[in-house]
Amino acid sequence: MSSNSFNARTVLSFQGNRFYYYSLPAAEKHGLPGISRLPYSLKILLENQLRHENGVSVEPQDISAFTTWLKQRDSSHEIAYHPARVLMQDFTGVPAIVDLATMREALAKLGGDPEHINPFCQVDLVIDHSVQVDFFGEKSALSQNIAKEFERNLERYAFLKWGQQHFKNFRVIPPGMGICHQVNLEYLAQGVCSSEKEGFQYLYPDTLVGTDSHTTMINGMGILGWGVGGIEAEAAMLGQPISMVIPPVIGCKLTGKLREGVTATDLVISLTEKLRKHGVVGKFVEFYGPGLKHLSLADRATVANMAPEYGATCGFFPMDAETLHYLKLTHRDENAIELLRTYAEAQGLLRTEQSPEPLFTETLSCALDTIEPCVAGPKRPQDRVPLTQVPKAFLHSASVSSASSPALPVHSGDVVIAAITSCTNTSNPSVMLAAGLLAKKAVAKGLTVKPWVKTSLAPGSRVVTEYLKSAGLLPYLEQLGFYVAGYGCTTCIGNSGPLAEDLADTIVQHNLTVSSVLSGNRNFEGRVHPLVKANWLASPPLVVAYALLGNTRDDLTTTPLGTSKDRPVYLRDIWPSNQEVAEAMSSVSSYLFSKQYGEIFTGDVQWQRIHTKSEQTYHWQPDSSYVKKPPYFAGMSLTPEPLQDISDARILVLLGDSVTTDHISPAGAIKPDSPAGLYLQSKGVATKDFNAYGARRGNHEVMVRGTFANVRLRNELVPDVEGGITRHYPDGRLMSIFDAAMAYKAAEVPLIVIAGKEYGTGSSRDWAAKGPLLLGVRAVIAESFERIHRSNLIGMGILPLEFAPGITRQHLALEGDELIAIQGIRQISPRTELCLLVQRRHERVQAYPVRCCIDTQNELAYYKHGGILQYVLRKLAMQKKA
Repeated sequence: MSSNSFNARTVLSFQGNRFYYYSLPAAEKHGLPGISRLPYSLKILLENQLRHENGVSVEPQDISAFTTWLKQRDSSHEIAYHPARVLMQDFTGVPAIVDLATMREALAKLGGDPEHINPFCQVDLVIDHSVQVDFFGEKSALSQNIAKEFERNLERYAFLKWGQQHFKNFRVIPPGMGICHQVNLEYLAQGVCSSEKEGFQYLYPDTLVGTDSHTTMINGMGILGWGVGGIEAEAAMLGQPISMVIPPVIGCKLTGKLREGVTATDLVISLTEKLRKHGVVGKFVEFYGPGLKHLSLADRATVANMAPEYGATCGFFPMDAETLHYLKLTHRDENAIELLRTYAEAQGLLRTEQSPEPLFTETLSCALDTIEPCVAGPKRPQDRVPLTQVPKAFLHSASVSSASSPALPVHSGDVVIAAITSCTNTSNPSVMLAAGLLAKKAVAKGLTVKPWVKTSLAPGSRVVTEYLKSAGLLPYLEQLGFYVAGYGCTTCIGNSGPLAEDLADTIVQHNLTVSSVLSGNRNFEGRVHPLVKANWLASPPLVVAYALLGNTRDDLTTTPLGTSKDRPVYLRDIWPSNQEVAEAMSSVSSYLFSKQYGEIFTGDVQWQRIHTKSEQTYHWQPDSSYVKKPPYFAGMSLTPEPLQDISDARILVLLGDSVTTDHISPAGAIKPDSPAGLYLQSKGVATKDFNAYGARRGNHEVMVRGTFANVRLRNELVPDVEGGITRHYPDGRLMSIFDAAMAYKAAEVPLIVIAGKEYGTGSSRDWAAKGPLLLGVRAVIAESFERIHRSNLIGMGILPLEFAPGITRQHLALEGDELIAIQGIRQISPRTELCLLVQRRHERVQAYPVRCCIDTQNELAYYKHGGILQYVLRKLAMQKKA
């Protein structure tokens, strides 16, 4: 039985059943004074420590550290956190299951039982990242896109179905059911978990990590969850704790209520700007204050979803009566809801109007009644632009071609993609119904979408379509071209599909800066579509409005969208009132959720037809271009080699600020003349069958060739070239980054990457660490790192280092031909200072201090083993030997 140093183990009686739980009030009485004033998010972490106290990974001092946090409102104390479950999407999920399948073989070679490689906790994988908008603007778009999806991804889906059948605690939600975060919000999440341990039934908070950064959406329900790298998630699946420091918690006080015509999207864009400017990277944000009562749970989920965009580990909303109301609306079991209420009340986790305000590290405030309609763009989600200022912001964006001949089918500033997409907004009935109401009014006035606009509707769950039908609004969206194109992430992750050929040719020939408007959460350059440089995040009704206007050069608020009976029609004429939206909300019923989620694991006929072999280890297909056995464990011994300093290394790429995981490991289209495209063609794959990089993540040969292959990558070693090109030394030749890396590898030359601020921002993409490793990168030196990517680098055995304060890559005045050494690795410990040596021409050597970004002892152990998977595998093998 677990330790119980603070006498927290308590019995809760519920409907004649006895449950054990680790009581926070009891612990407060027995040695943890004041913990009732902890932020709600930290209370959940504390309960996790109380429940897992074992004298090894969790000791009494780890628990007492939370009282120290209360005194200092911060901590440097490392804890071992055990989430209750793991959530995956298929782009990151497929390589994770590939790794598990490979680990089964590797464990057998090390003398272990391959069947010991199983998820230790519940893992749910939702296939949502593979559908593309190839077909749009017609009733058959959905069925055609689904057929195309299966045609492209049958190998991957067969592999996942094999995994579902042979791994314990692993479920797959088939294609066409929804987006993982919305499915989690509407169905998977329960609020409280129960499991049997040593003959007793225990209750504990529902917690999770996910292989997608927007796992944070579930924090809107008071469930603690955030995104981690695929590598770290795999370790959690295999029973390893997530090593973390007890974080600072920024309290964001909400007051007032949103004004007429202002949406939850406007709110989250405004908060993203505010919190990003404040600086919340690596911190929890917790919302509190009287404004909470004016936000629906769906509004809260919208705000929580974009925590990665404002930089926080999570954006947390405590459970309250609205949480319980939402659980009832979404047809959760009534007894389970009542059990959650009873448990949360007993733990002090259910917020009421009388609850005292928690104590935070810092506080800031946001008056909801000051929020105004806005969009974000054209390149970053934190760049809020008031709706009236969009034309000005567009003109200040990327260079705008002067080509403006009326004969052209498209011009700079035109909106070529208008997509209602992404769980961020399609999970929120108020903004979806608002889009439908705006479409209804537009159709009534005879307005039409401009012919150059590619329109699509991709809800995050099938429930959305049902309530739009129930409200009588779907036909109006369809009349404007917004037919359902799929139930998945689509445009938000770059699966926007092709533009019309004449438009694409014109954009390329005239170097036009065209726009997309989408209800998504990310708009980094090159992400939405490689030909679309200006990308704007907006609410669903604004997406429809921009499709009607057709461009971002004109002010949407003052420019007519068309005419009706010879009179101009303005945005204000078709914008729905709050009252109209509230009335339409009656179409959202519990029955719709029950109907759509009743058979969510069944899948359609195409999924049911997939058959797999009954083998405990996967039978790798040598001719597969989608799923290949990776080389991570090749030649691995039971004990790791001692760490060595890095010497005589070369700089593979020299990068600037805000380099995203999209730049490092793109998810979009594969160019035919790229190293990945040439590889696929050499294997007999036709260009039309390339699919996207994201769909090929189960094949390391494709992904390593796609590393640093984003068409918008700016490598400062070749300042006049855009894309995946570098300069190879000592000969100085220009070549693809992949070819240069292979040349260095053949010569046994180690590689490093040097970058500016916020390296690795964006999606929690494991291939942004796996790819550099396979290229031969040993270390990344940057001014700062995004949290998840830093963890991913360590998880793959790459050393993340930060320049000392006041030093940047510019101070090094690098030309690219330098030799690099890093000293101190042999004696490395968390957060220590190492020495960077730069040897220039004529043997002149300069030294610079750099800080080790390994933060914890657990992370150090992973690094010493060459990565987290090697650490886990060796641990399991040694247990077998013992």
